Amino acid sequence: MFKKIAIASTAVLALVVTFCVIKKSPNKKNVVAITQIAPHPSLDRIREGIIDTIKASKHKDVEIIFQNAQGNVATATQIAQRFVSLKPSVIVPITTPSAQTVYAAAASKEIPIVFAAVTDPVVARLTSTSGANISFVTGVTDAPPYAEQVKQMQKMLKKKTLTIGIVYNPGEANSLSQITKIEDEIKVAGGKVIQSAAASTAAVGQATAYLIGKVDAIYLPNDNTVVSALTSVLKITQEQKVSVFSSDPESVERGCTAAIAPDQYAIGTQAGKIIIRLLDGEKTDTIPVEKSIKISEYVNKNVESHMGLGSPQH
Repeated sequence: MFKKIAIASTAVLALVVTFCVIKKSPNKKNVVAITQIAPHPSLDRIREGIIDTIKASKHKDVEIIFQNAQGNVATATQIAQRFVSLKPSVIVPITTPSAQTVYAAAASKEIPIVFAAVTDPVVARLTSTSGANISFVTGVTDAPPYAEQVKQMQKMLKKKTLTIGIVYNPGEANSLSQITKIEDEIKVAGGKVIQSAAASTAAVGQATAYLIGKVDAIYLPNDNTVVSALTSVLKITQEQKVSVFSSDPESVERGCTAAIAPDQYAIGTQAGKIIIRLLDGEKTDTIPVEKSIKISEYVNKNVESHMGLGSPQH
């Protein structure tokens, strides 16, 4: 059980094709193609928000197709290429790796792309260096409030100067950007960061174990590799009574200590509204990339008790 406190408004896998059809149009005038890099609850919630928003719109002729890359970038590339060949009305990649593969496949095809859950679109090269739209691309970012995350850790750990361990995949540009930003905030507060890299889900457990005894707590960025292997992280940290703070709200329900992060379903709703605007005839160039508008605090009361932590002061 967790409480939510609102604070603001490896070998190449065979391609597995999964279709999620809302209502098929015989003329296929409006096809929305959704893909995500891996199956896990937060990404699923984003997809649900997108689909529900489209279903509730006036566009009843929409056919939605969905394919999951199962954590494999080569598969994500195949999915992107197949989607481009279908010439859909919109392609919707969820997460940075999926967005990058879709953009690489669709950049010269003039197919609108609406990404969701890309934490730093500048670093991912999905916007210009100034943050302005690039041709045929827009979407919704999911960057968390880093300063607020540090304050949450300080309150819950009852310690101002922290040593925080971070588990991440160095192959995800998204993660590197987040580490830089959270590390800056931790240093401002007088603390330090110890990084532990995991290039695959199989390496996540070992990367977590390396940090035990060296840090006050572990912080998990929005890293698809790490979130997909969250069970490995929690097995070790719960045995050693080490708190785990996340940027992924669904991970709190699964056993992390706490998070301050965007609401995943709300991100999907925002992306869905952008898709509807495109189906209504607007162009991507006129729709700026949006920040997630709903940020909440999530605290796992069971883990808080298990770790012997005090409640955050509000």
